[in-house]
Amino acid sequence: DALQTVPEFELRLLVDERRIDWDEAWEITVATFGYTNHTLLPEALETWPLAMFDESLPRHLEIIYEINRRFLDEVRAAFPGDDDRLRRMSLIGEDGGRSVRMAHLATVGSHSINGVAALHSELLKANVLKDFYEMWPERFSNKTNGVTPRRFLALANPGLRALLDRTIGDGWLTDLGRLRGLEAFADDPSYQREWREVKRANKIRLAQYVHAATGIELNPDWLFDIHVKRIHEYKRQHLNVLHIITLYHRLKRNPGLVIPPRAFVFGGKAAPGYFLAKRIIKLINAVGETVNNDPDVNRLLKVAFVPNYNVQNAEIIYPAADLSEQISTAGKE
Repeated sequence: DALQTVPEFELRLLVDERRIDWDEAWEITVATFGYTNHTLLPEALETWPLAMFDESLPRHLEIIYEINRRFLDEVRAAFPGDDDRLRRMSLIGEDGGRSVRMAHLATVGSHSINGVAALHSELLKANVLKDFYEMWPERFSNKTNGVTPRRFLALANPGLRALLDRTIGDGWLTDLGRLRGLEAFADDPSYQREWREVKRANKIRLAQYVHAATGIELNPDWLFDIHVKRIHEYKRQHLNVLHIITLYHRLKRNPGLVIPPRAFVFGGKAAPGYFLAKRIIKLINAVGETVNNDPDVNRLLKVAFVPNYNVQNAEIIYPAADLSEQISTAGKE
């Protein structure tokens, strides 16, 4: 069944007002796309149940079948008689129910494949995409991850950008070494006050966004505890939730307990087939509903899950963080 295909069909595309055949279309596609892999953990690689895919996108599935048929013909030519390799490399997975393997599709449809750190890229070649590396070693490279200050400081944090420009000039944006100039102002009360004002403005902006998206009201004068990233067991959102539950029980047992008022903000997406990650999202929201509606604790604790995490709301979330949770299992991040 993994080799299931559909009858030959003509792919009709107009390029420069002329019709092109399948082979030319595929050549254009592969020349256009590159694939950056962000995880070595199989349970976080995106897969879509075949029945769901077929119901929602039947024409796309026909095209995927045809891509798979042609691709597996290439694999047979390169590794004759290796049926196990065909099973491992197929775009259609058979383990635990048939599914479309999106990482395989991205790999087959790209001229360049990379990990996001030197070690990650090497492990990608040695493990997750080993078969593909053996077939197309020239397609693999490394692109070390980074955060561009143009987006996640200048664009996402305009108040801080303006403060830095006033303090050390605007050259830091293209020469980050100039940020050392801030050391001279570390003990300046006026500068400290302006820095705090920028942070509070960012927290007000996030509180407004969370209220609009969830209906939950957050106090910008509270500590903002941010845990926003992909939902995964190794990123340990569940450990953070256990901390919230612990604080909840301490406050219930001892209503006079004094702790810093804290708003926990979660966000992130789970891979479509990753059942336990989806249960973690459910757990966060269930705990949040309990905490937020209990007057014994909601004067000191709030929990919000920001829906539909993406780069746009990340630009609002991250500059507001007083505490950025980085509690992943050692060796996994």
